[in-house]
Amino acid sequence: MSATESYTETFVELIRRASTELPADVLEALQEGRAGEEGGGLACIALDTVLTNVDMAREDSAPICQDTGTPVAWIHYPVGVSTRRLKEDFGAAVREATSRRYLRPNAVNTLTGANTGTGAGRGIPFLHFEEWDEPRIEVRMILKGGGSENVGAQYKLPDGRLGAGRDLEGVRRAVLDAVFQAQGKGCAPGVLGICIGGDRVSAFEETKRQLLRPLKDTNPAPELAELEERLLAEGNELGIGPMGFGGKTTLLAVKIGVLDRLPACYFVTVSYMCWADRKAAVSIDEGGEVQWLS
Repeated sequence: MSATESYTETFVELIRRASTELPADVLEALQEGRAGEEGGGLACIALDTVLTNVDMAREDSAPICQDTGTPVAWIHYPVGVSTRRLKEDFGAAVREATSRRYLRPNAVNTLTGANTGTGAGRGIPFLHFEEWDEPRIEVRMILKGGGSENVGAQYKLPDGRLGAGRDLEGVRRAVLDAVFQAQGKGCAPGVLGICIGGDRVSAFEETKRQLLRPLKDTNPAPELAELEERLLAEGNELGIGPMGFGGKTTLLAVKIGVLDRLPACYFVTVSYMCWADRKAAVSIDEGGEVQWLS
């Protein structure tokens, strides 16, 4: 890991993989959802279309969705590696990936409405840096689409409208309300990243970190593992279904994290990820050898 080494091309490939190849756990969940829907119904047709699109994107190395989303990455690095250089390389990778059409030019100046044309801008990509003791760099990334981002939500408990108190039952009520309010607008079936506690900023960051988890892993906290399973089952009983057409497959997974909070605050924060649950990861060792991670 020399001071002059560039990781731009590796990051471009990371972006290409996330944008064009749906992870195996997500594909499996979509296939299971398709098998559980009534043949010939709108839910079945919607999932058939989704699965066909996934195959075409992989074969053509083309974006799975026209909204290629915001690149959000967590970068772990060893002592002595420059985070400034990593940031520069990742920004360059976003611009190059956009020029190669793995990403859409998504960055828009909020004040003028002008598109930057490069896919990068203020806050895009959004990078989290964490130093660790491993002698390698590890990058885990999601591409967070705008439609699903629009239906994210944050609740302040207690919430009298929902009858939600400051406990896991209150959390359950808040999360199910978020799913119900989203209906099909988040491009269901979706994956929920949830944070209990934290402040308004740290909580949303944690919800997106939860989206990195494999869909079928088990939460190490038994009470949260039980709540994840219950929310998944009850969310799928709402009848919203794929793209809001009705059906049994509204959610693919629910992932919950917890942060400590101030006594005055009890937030329940929900990030909604659409069916195009795009994520990719890479490890780069001391010698520059690249290993692609699941």
